[in-house]
Amino acid sequence: MQDLKEWLKKCEDFRAKIYRCPSNKQTIGYGWNIDDMPISRAAADFILEEHIKIFQSELHHYSWYRNQPPGVQDALVNMAFNMGINRLVCFTKMIAALNRHDYTTAAKEALDSRWATQVGQRAKDVALMIREGK
Repeated sequence: MQDLKEWLKKCEDFRAKIYRCPSNKQTIGYGWNIDDMPISRAAADFILEEHIKIFQSELHHYSWYRNQPPGVQDALVNMAFNMGINRLVCFTKMIAALNRHDYTTAAKEALDSRWATQVGQRAKDVALMIREGK
């Protein structure tokens, strides 16, 4: 299996972004044709875990993230996963409240956003985690 895997990797070449293969199919990674091959739950879970690690690592650069309890960090990862870190850092009033460990205000600021109206219950769940400050 390992030899076959290495051979296919060599033949397919890795591409991190979606591209069109010669037969005009959307493809990513090592020749994974996403037009015709659905993702398995195991693959999706693996990708999700990898993205969580990436967001945690990127957010760790910010003291307003590092200095929070695990539940608040999880809420911030959820927000970053949904909107991206570049949009998350624009929540300046929420971040200021997090720096003061004022979780009630931070939760209120998260909900006082266009993001909250767009994602509905998800925002309420995230705000609840922040408000609890655990």
